[in-house]
Amino acid sequence: MQLLSIQVGRPQALGHAGAALWPDRPWTTGFFKVPVAGPVWLGRENLAGDGQADLRHHGGPEKAVNAYPSEHYPYWAAELGALELPRPAFGENFTTAGLLEAEVCIGDVFELGTALMQLSQPRQPCWKLGRRWRIPDLAWRVQQSGRTGWYFRVLREGEVEAGQTFQLHERPHPQWTVAAANEVMHLRQHDLAAARALADCPALATSWRESLERRAATGHISDSSARLEDPG
Repeated sequence: MQLLSIQVGRPQALGHAGAALWPDRPWTTGFFKVPVAGPVWLGRENLAGDGQADLRHHGGPEKAVNAYPSEHYPYWAAELGALELPRPAFGENFTTAGLLEAEVCIGDVFELGTALMQLSQPRQPCWKLGRRWRIPDLAWRVQQSGRTGWYFRVLREGEVEAGQTFQLHERPHPQWTVAAANEVMHLRQHDLAAARALADCPALATSWRESLERRAATGHISDSSARLEDPG
């Protein structure tokens, strides 16, 4: 279970007003991250040198680090044809090896370098992923495939570095793999009992718990179109 690379990037404004094509219209994003070498400080809310443009939906203590498995790159290369996908094609901070959605669990505690992290939720891709690669439905395809990656919260700040190994310290909720959580949220939306069970997982990020609690109580399924559909 290894960290292959670390990527960070600050938000930047892109595009221009009046552009004829939707990917070229104005938008602000922290998606364009670049690999960094050497030790990097991991704080409570992000890595040193990293930032997010939309702080309502990205970043913060529950989403301090976005991790994505390198094992998915061959799948997407085949799925998307001739498109080249250099890391970090999915805007991830950590590109990993040996960690997959079907194997890691909500609440898993990992030591990496001198930092201690806990897996908080699956990633929910947004429309900016599609705009980056000029594929309108890419975020939806990533979501439905289950190849989403996940977020870590930081329990102990410290230095991390590419090439280090993830050491699993705790697995309090082995029944809730990232894959299982994705399935309940996106593929079994009418299973209210499953929504209640996942919402009861105390290690799950607050936003996920609240959404699932509403679903279990009312049967209302949150509309994800605003997240997935490009507003441009």
